[in-house]
Amino acid sequence: MNSSIRTDDTTDFSLPAAGRGGAFAHQQGKAMVCLDVDGTLVNHDGHMSEAVRVAGRAVVADGHTVVVSTGRSLPATLPIIEMIGVTHGYAVCSNGGVTVRIDLELEDGYEVLDRRVFDPAPALDALQRRLPNAKYAIETSAGTFLSTERFQDMSFGLWAEGTSLHKMRHAEAVRLVVNSDDATSEEFTAAVASIGLQGVTYSVGWSAWLDIAAAGVTKASSLEALREKIAAPIEVTVACGDGRNDIEMLAWAGRGVAMGQAPEEVKAVADEVTGHVDEDGLVDVLTSILAD
Repeated sequence: MNSSIRTDDTTDFSLPAAGRGGAFAHQQGKAMVCLDVDGTLVNHDGHMSEAVRVAGRAVVADGHTVVVSTGRSLPATLPIIEMIGVTHGYAVCSNGGVTVRIDLELEDGYEVLDRRVFDPAPALDALQRRLPNAKYAIETSAGTFLSTERFQDMSFGLWAEGTSLHKMRHAEAVRLVVNSDDATSEEFTAAVASIGLQGVTYSVGWSAWLDIAAAGVTKASSLEALREKIAAPIEVTVACGDGRNDIEMLAWAGRGVAMGQAPEEVKAVADEVTGHVDEDGLVDVLTSILAD
């Protein structure tokens, strides 16, 4: 299975120094705080509590580099960035497929620094043979979504255009999403494992949900590229998440924190475990950063 990984044609990921071209260098003595969205910043109904919002804004105001790090696409991430008050900073979206710089002085309020793309056709062919009744969606390199009929999700952040699998096979993909209503999470996981996908990176979610990215692309890989560019020491990195797509990120960070409701394999790679999202477990983590 062939996969191509490239930087977005319009933007060079070689960030200029702070003050030259608007890039933001990491402040010495501050943390690089990498926060998952669903199950961490917001609950599984998509609600951010007031306690989390206040604590998040306090960390931003204290000068820490806050990086929203999520499987959501960029349009679905922007409201979260606004809620916690990030006006100058970064976000890693689509499980590492898209990295953006946030700057409200820009026309759109952000610029895309990096997109990692791949050919979805081999994965689609393999998955369709094993999961013929599954629903499929693709986030394209143009930032749009294509999907099989009746597949919409809030993580897309925009309405997906219904189309054929034939057309989807020819798209340049940042993210391929697969969902099945015909299998339990365990059955779905076993089915995906039996396919033996090659040349891509994938993670299975809480339900019968699969996210696929270009080979080697994870939240952690994009965060590491960003960390190097903004010159943040690895020992000041903090990451918090709850899903299987957070495993690499939690292992990468100097301080990896799993949410209380995370699966055991996620907790196993973390340095510590905080409270459940419904108990505002993230607040303790953010408060401890302010106290350092």
